[in-house]
Amino acid sequence: MGTTWPGYPGVEFERDVEALMRDGTSLFADVYRPSGSEPLPILLMRSPYGKAPAVAHFGNAHPAWYADHGYQVVVQDSRGRGTSGGEFHPFLHEQVDGFDTVEWAAAMPGSNGQVGMWGFSYTGATQLLAAVEQPSGLAAIAPGFTASQYYEGWTYNGGALAIAFVCYWANLLALDNAIRAGDEAAWGALAGGLAAAPQSFWHLPLDEYPPLKDSYAPYFFDWVEHCTYDDYWRRWSIDEDYSRIQVPGMHVGGWYDVFLSGTVKNFVGLKEGAGSADARRQQKLLIGPWTHMPWTPHGTAEGRLPDTNDVDDWHLRWYDHLFKGADNGVLDSPVTVHLFNGAWRDYADWPPPESQSVDWFLHSDGRANSKFGSGTLTREAPGDEPPDIFIYDPGVPSPSFGGHSCCFDTITPMGPADQHLAEVSRMVLVHTSDPLPGDVEVVGDVSVVLFAATTAADTDWVARLCVVDASGVSTNLQEGILRARYRDSLSEPDPITPDEVHEYEIELGPVGAFVSAGSRLRLQVSSSDFP
Repeated sequence: MGTTWPGYPGVEFERDVEALMRDGTSLFADVYRPSGSEPLPILLMRSPYGKAPAVAHFGNAHPAWYADHGYQVVVQDSRGRGTSGGEFHPFLHEQVDGFDTVEWAAAMPGSNGQVGMWGFSYTGATQLLAAVEQPSGLAAIAPGFTASQYYEGWTYNGGALAIAFVCYWANLLALDNAIRAGDEAAWGALAGGLAAAPQSFWHLPLDEYPPLKDSYAPYFFDWVEHCTYDDYWRRWSIDEDYSRIQVPGMHVGGWYDVFLSGTVKNFVGLKEGAGSADARRQQKLLIGPWTHMPWTPHGTAEGRLPDTNDVDDWHLRWYDHLFKGADNGVLDSPVTVHLFNGAWRDYADWPPPESQSVDWFLHSDGRANSKFGSGTLTREAPGDEPPDIFIYDPGVPSPSFGGHSCCFDTITPMGPADQHLAEVSRMVLVHTSDPLPGDVEVVGDVSVVLFAATTAADTDWVARLCVVDASGVSTNLQEGILRARYRDSLSEPDPITPDEVHEYEIELGPVGAFVSAGSRLRLQVSSSDFP
């Protein structure tokens, strides 16, 4: 194989192993293998972030750790990244390259023909995109912290561009492209743009976003141009047809991950609609109280909070069960979650069959503005009550405190956060329940239905579910946004008539939290969640 990996005397290592794609492009991988001649299952990661770190600086354990547990590990640079040839364009080549790479890995020396893929975020996308092509060597996947498509829930949410995440991510990707081109001046400008990103998020128009204008990320401007769910996006959408995927999958997510909704949708879609009975039967959902990266646990727990090592342990259990026949109970329950501020729970499905669907209603005397207003949240439907009115000034948007984004909280707000500064604004409607009489586990999918009018030609509607503890601190659980013209379709926007009341259903997404007695539920309503 090559040299021995430092600290792992039983693991051999080989750098820049070539795989030839069908169009003649060479992609290169690093390979780790336990010493010995026994054929082994392959664990494959395809990454745009460098095969050497293999995202071990932010996510999974180093490949040598997995190799030390009895797997041949292959980490490949995606097309146009690292040492691989070709030109990088997010998502564009991952299906075909994924197919070719899986077949190559299944036949490589030391392989027993079984290939399992693993990794999170974009390396989760490379798994799903390869799986839809159905390579014969692919036996299982473990996509973590990733989406079900790359329009809704990745680049856009409810028709609104995810500014902080998308601008940051495109800037980050462009850095490697500048390095490959040997353009030190561009690299310096892009690095400076990344550092100044929170200020750049304010720039309009977005199709002239300064850090990326005339840079190495032309695809960013494609994303801005394709602001509806059209064929540009549809060609890459996993959730267009789950029957194309015919292998078992373990889907890992975090309660505060930017791609939580997509992770859950992939599990549900494959459990119900994967292309084989065996695949439908072997889908697993694992969620913990984590943000996108690093997987720092949040909240309190009955015992130890789950951390990054738990994710690796679950990956090892997953593949030991599928590839080595280990009776480790990984599929005893299709759903395993660690509740925010709670403990581990096992469920038979998502949403849990034992959960009860509950409707809450908004009330006020017309002055629900800020947490000092009269807005309440009860189980009783409203009667003849006055409407609430708030002013939305796009020049003074309601700021994001925590939430679901990626990837560094100094640049893109994420995670649980005290909502005080948002809730004292009169530009935010706040509706709060009475103290809960007993402990409640809030587990399931949350949506908000608003009947609203605006004087503007178009606007965004934002709803945020929070829990208020006994001391009065309000913490966000989940949020959603919907641009008015996309209220009925993300593909065929329908302009609104100013001052006319429309119905808006805002999907907030999955929630899993333990809420203690004496706490209260709270809903914020506004027209922005910036950035």
